[in-house]
Amino acid sequence: MHGFGAETYLGLIALGIMVGAYGTLIGAGGGFVLMPILLLLYPHQKPEQLTSISLAVVFFNALSGSEAYAAMRRIDYRAGLLFAFAAIPGAVLGAIYTSAVPRHIFDIVLGFLLVAAAVFLTIQPRRVNPETYLSVHLHNMTTHHLTDIHGMRYDYSFNPWVGMALSTIVGYLSSFLGIGGGIIHVPALRFFLHFPVHIATATSHFILAIMALSGTVVHIIEGNFSQGVHRTVALSIGVVLGAQIGAHLSERIRGAWILRSLAVALGLVGIRILFKSF
Repeated sequence: MHGFGAETYLGLIALGIMVGAYGTLIGAGGGFVLMPILLLLYPHQKPEQLTSISLAVVFFNALSGSEAYAAMRRIDYRAGLLFAFAAIPGAVLGAIYTSAVPRHIFDIVLGFLLVAAAVFLTIQPRRVNPETYLSVHLHNMTTHHLTDIHGMRYDYSFNPWVGMALSTIVGYLSSFLGIGGGIIHVPALRFFLHFPVHIATATSHFILAIMALSGTVVHIIEGNFSQGVHRTVALSIGVVLGAQIGAHLSERIRGAWILRSLAVALGLVGIRILFKSF
């Protein structure tokens, strides 16, 4: 995989299509799938080099997916811009500090985060009571209304300050680990901010495009991107195509199955990385 022949390009494009389709389907941008694969394919490269590739690919995936979700009218632009603005400082800091962590520690942190997210998704849908959050934060709540292209109406209330705080943390983890942040943002939008699943996945993608771009720019300035241009181009071609597939599949799959799929994927990938690290 270290050469850049036609077979390597085709393999990376195929990988990009898979990552783009799945990442867009669940609103996670695909970075949580791509980054572990890059860690396995390139075991001797520094974390900052791989995160720069992953974040750049996540940007193109999120940009393509956002275009498809925009056509479906499922993006909450007001909330998305607010949360993206809050996420940018964290994304910049995360990109800067990636190089300070040894590769072995980086792998362990990423593995534990993925498993923790999987456990959260598995347990929380049964235990979270939205009325509890509503009663505690009622005085800070704002209500949004969206109607998608099919006439489905979505009404939901959330605390924008909680969303901004969560987005800052997500922005940092996104750039630091190169995973895009969607694996954290989708559950946060769904369970802490009460977004409907399909609005959460679409809005998360929109936020992700802005967040990943800011992190990628920092990596370019830091010089981490110089060795990953060829791989990024091939993977990006694939994710742009795959993102369109994933967005259209989301119309045919129930929200509960999207969350279950996300939990299973996170758990398997996290366990694989931890198994390799110990």
